[in-house]
Amino acid sequence: MLPPPYFTAGLVFLGYKQAGAWSLAVGHQHSSPSSPPVLCSSVPGLVPKQLRFCRNFAEVMPSVAHGLSMAIQECKHQFRGRRWNCTTLSHTLAIFGPVLDKATREAAFVHALASAGIAFAVTRACADGSATICGCDMRRRAPAGEGWKWGGCSEDAEFGNMVSREFADARENRPDARSAMNRHNNEAGRISVSQLMYLRCKCHGLSGSCELKTCWFSQPDFRLISDHMKDRYDSASEMAVEKHRESRGWVETLRPRYAFFKPPTDTDLVYYESSPNFCEANRETGSFGTQGRQCNVTSHGIDGCELLCCGRGHSSRTEWRNEKCHCIFHWCCYVSCQECARIYNVHTCK
Repeated sequence: MLPPPYFTAGLVFLGYKQAGAWSLAVGHQHSSPSSPPVLCSSVPGLVPKQLRFCRNFAEVMPSVAHGLSMAIQECKHQFRGRRWNCTTLSHTLAIFGPVLDKATREAAFVHALASAGIAFAVTRACADGSATICGCDMRRRAPAGEGWKWGGCSEDAEFGNMVSREFADARENRPDARSAMNRHNNEAGRISVSQLMYLRCKCHGLSGSCELKTCWFSQPDFRLISDHMKDRYDSASEMAVEKHRESRGWVETLRPRYAFFKPPTDTDLVYYESSPNFCEANRETGSFGTQGRQCNVTSHGIDGCELLCCGRGHSSRTEWRNEKCHCIFHWCCYVSCQECARIYNVHTCK
């Protein structure tokens, strides 16, 4: 195991178990973009191709870990009010437990967001100088517009996508349906990052007159990317598995289950197995159930007490909480606050 401070955000990678798909796996090591070089041979669970990549691109491995840590946090945010709330486990490589072993839309979302997270973090590290083996994208220069010119550091999404593709897809080389699904969803996540890049500008001129702007291509905030992937989750395409023989043997591919639906595009998420209902705790599926979860008594959505509690009903209680209030800024430079007691109604699933 690597001693601190080699990995401070948690190294996460995509993989397979002997009998099926791994969810995400995380080592007990930690990393950050400013960490010392990674000792690749000490990182548990890497397949040979990932190990070679780690050795060849050790400088970007902390960014890989950081991107996947971001993806896990965004998963928790996006599913915070749903029956499956992206619960993670500690002290295990498969941090989501068995939940993502099946080829469900949850697995599709996590793989896509994780691959997007790698691409995003590596691209950002290249632009801010944290990684010296890459830099700005000098190729993405179209004719400048009226009142602005190219400048700054356009982020090199192509390099970030390459790192994500080489690392996250390293395990997806089997001729089976799950590998095909993971490859598709991984690429969907990466494409979304590239498509959401925008022209960011800085004004120049006297008194903020913005007589001239310097512009460059930038990635959006990662929250916008996770919002986009959550929309893709909600509209994910159900597929069917087809098995046919090729020169290398039997190969499984995916096709749309329903011919009257529009076929998925490269940016759509795909899955081919139904999700558990996540209402009750189940060790086999990895479901923690929803008993004891807080629900929104006024909502008619999935976070509402009726749906989140799966019709079992809910309990209500009153809580007193001490909070800072009546805060005043004093020149210069501190803030003083009073402490107020407030009453909250808390509703939890039976």
